Amino acid sequence: MAALAPPVAAIRVAVRRALADLPPGGPVLVACSGGADSLALAAATAFVAPRLGRAAGLVTVDHGLQEGSARRAAAVVTWAREVGLAPVESVRVEVAGRPGGPEAAAREARYLALAEVAGRLGATALLTGHTRDDQAETVLLALARGAGPRGLAGMPARRDLDGVPLLRPLLEVGREQTRTACAVLGLNPWEDPHNADPSYARARVRADLLPALVRALGPGVLDNLARTARLVAADNAVLDELADAALADVRHPDGGLAVRALAELPPAVRGRVLHAWARELGAPPAALSHRHVTALDTLVTG
Repeated sequence: MAALAPPVAAIRVAVRRALADLPPGGPVLVACSGGADSLALAAATAFVAPRLGRAAGLVTVDHGLQEGSARRAAAVVTWAREVGLAPVESVRVEVAGRPGGPEAAAREARYLALAEVAGRLGATALLTGHTRDDQAETVLLALARGAGPRGLAGMPARRDLDGVPLLRPLLEVGREQTRTACAVLGLNPWEDPHNADPSYARARVRADLLPALVRALGPGVLDNLARTARLVAADNAVLDELADAALADVRHPDGGLAVRALAELPPAVRGRVLHAWARELGAPPAALSHRHVTALDTLVTG
């Protein structure tokens, strides 16, 4: 019996770890575009989930942005059913007319569709194929825009998506590993033309900046950037706990905040308190920038 290729083994181990702590219940769903990362994730999930006594399905989102996108989605659905994934769904979304740039609009439409399917099917979790390389790109983009700790923490390995856990099992797996795994398994991943479109900042980071960093600093730079995200995320978790406690302490009976008590908080905690309070009042998280929080902080301390 031939030895299992290391990239295939690494991805299966990552999936097993992600699924091990989930409660029993509905299926786990893989969000799969047909690209190498999500295809390798789906193949690993199809192998691992039944061995853990879990049902595993797949959902693919057709943004309708490229010619042949419907055929691509249909091919993903056919393959998923062939490898035993069920339930399997393809969802068409409309991106045009949404606020923000094309990347943000497509992402919003995609996650709304994924949340709807996951909720309707009673999914125990939704898995996405973001890799270590995606995490490194996210950290670099955050640095470029002068983001604070929340941005530098990158993508969390787990977050809530409308009541369904969204898991990213491959954040410690490299993009080269997912491509190799697909080749070993005889899979033919789809190449998203947007990933090579220089009009997108992430595509420029992927094509130009990351390779330049690897040449200048060595391949370990990708692991180091991903590790930075994990370390900052751990610090953020503690600061968020402190901010939650502080917010309870500084609440005023009239629904506002006690300014004097708020001003005495450490700046890092105070900023989080103001951010959380603004969100409670209805500020959209994506629209609440560092500039807005700084303006609120100036009102408190100035």
